[in-house]
Amino acid sequence: QVQLMESGGGSVHAGDSLKLSCEVSGGIASVQCLAWFRQVPGKEREGVARIREHSLVLYAPSVDGRFYISDDYENTVYLQMNSLKPEDTAVYYCAAGLDRRTCTEEMTAHLYPFWGQGTQVTVSS
Repeated sequence: QVQLMESGGGSVHAGDSLKLSCEVSGGIASVQCLAWFRQVPGKEREGVARIREHSLVLYAPSVDGRFYISDDYENTVYLQMNSLKPEDTAVYYCAAGLDRRTCTEEMTAHLYPFWGQGTQVTVSS
């Protein structure tokens, strides 16, 4: 059973930076990719960034050039968020993908079987 724990959320102003972390435990050998999603009330969970094989990354167009995903080659994945905007306000979730389809196709929440509890990011104007 893969377990994920996010940290690093908070309240910032527009233009600020924030770095989220996600620690993975239990069954990490089965994990093919790690992704960050975000969700606001009333909307579907949106894929933000994904990493597999430590360097193959994918970003949502809305964050490309501002957010950067990386890992520590062990059990932690990071999301560096720069030039934050009020529309980045959401609960951010870390998710683990276990198969090739999940980890190569468009980020789709229902394909990811394991999730963290989420961390709130609030960006004020």
